[in-house]
Amino acid sequence: MSTSGTVICLLRNDLRLHDNELLESIRNLRNTMLNKGSNLVVRRSKPEEVVADLIKQLGSVQELLLHALMFQVTSEELHVEKRVKDVCAQMKVKVHTCWGSTLYHRDDLPFHNMSSLKADPRSAFPCSGGESQALARLKHYFWDTDAVATYKETRNGLIGADYSTKFAPWPAMGSLSPRYIYHQIQQYERERTANQSTYWVIFLLWRDYFKFVGVKYGNRLFQIKGRQDKSVPWLFNAWKEGRTGVPFVDANMRELAMTGLMSNRGRQNVARFLTKDLGLDWRMGAELNTFWSIDHDVCSNYGNWLYSAGIGNDPRENRKFNMIKQGLDYDNNGDYVRQWVPELQGIRGADVHAPWTLSTVSLSHAHVTLGETYPTPIVMTPEWSRHVNKKPSGTGPSPRGKKGPSHTSKQHQDRGIDFYFSRSKKL
Repeated sequence: MSTSGTVICLLRNDLRLHDNELLESIRNLRNTMLNKGSNLVVRRSKPEEVVADLIKQLGSVQELLLHALMFQVTSEELHVEKRVKDVCAQMKVKVHTCWGSTLYHRDDLPFHNMSSLKADPRSAFPCSGGESQALARLKHYFWDTDAVATYKETRNGLIGADYSTKFAPWPAMGSLSPRYIYHQIQQYERERTANQSTYWVIFLLWRDYFKFVGVKYGNRLFQIKGRQDKSVPWLFNAWKEGRTGVPFVDANMRELAMTGLMSNRGRQNVARFLTKDLGLDWRMGAELNTFWSIDHDVCSNYGNWLYSAGIGNDPRENRKFNMIKQGLDYDNNGDYVRQWVPELQGIRGADVHAPWTLSTVSLSHAHVTLGETYPTPIVMTPEWSRHVNKKPSGTGPSPRGKKGPSHTSKQHQDRGIDFYFSRSKKL
């Protein structure tokens, strides 16, 4: 490349500076680039049309280099890249693409072929977009609070900002590099402590995993039969609106609708409820996540939905979750449900997870009328009955709500990255 040439940098997802020499998040990009002797041009149109117009405006320049960062792997994104490359080829402009979206570069793998939301005060994500916010969040979670040192114990929490990293929205938009997170963890382990929690944060490798699943299987990610070519049965609006009559499911869906985010524990439950208990097409859930989730990443979203539907990469194909047990395990006192399902606020303690089991008198005292103020369950499974009578008494603080799980079963407590990514394991 000529040292005097002009470079057009096409910003798609890599909106950061900390491991990109020329990029910054949209909110503070222009000032940063002006300070570095560059500038930012913002256009709202098809990328290929914008690029063509810019090249024409710079017609006297002999050599241009287009940086199309954040190399994509799925069909719609690839079609955009192809159209941009075709325009550049016609106008005799070089195109340089680079793989910048995963912790591992694809060449390092040991195999081949591979809407605007108003902030909700209840949100567990009290942050905004952009690289500056991403770096501030990482500094807070790692260095200011040492919350990363207890991540394994708190990661299944439901309420509060620090039960998990909350990093996902920024890598999804390209404002925070997974490699930067990894190097910060290494530095933290050298300077503070290294334990199971710091090790488990590297679960960001799941992003890599599903990205490379997308590379290998392409559009099979979006097909109803999934990677395993298996059929799944075909109800939706009640689930989408958080009106299923199953409080733990409804609370999570409402949090997603109001904030664009829900906990990892919540995602696993609502996905399995949709596919296993309701028997609905998993793609409807995946598509909803595409529009509602502020941390949406194509491969991670669809890969996780395939996984939950039992037609993806999970060898335990037909696993389903017991919604009552999950609610009692992770929201023991019902605080999370009452936070997002206010019509049930009058029901105290763990009883809120199964309001249909309460007497008419109890419901009346709580100002709840099933079928009117709150729906009756649209589906019930026999296994729920094993737990509705085991609800803990009292109204003390939930052991798994704000501070995460009080314990992890011995069967699962050591299942870190090595378990999921090793070639041989006992399930």
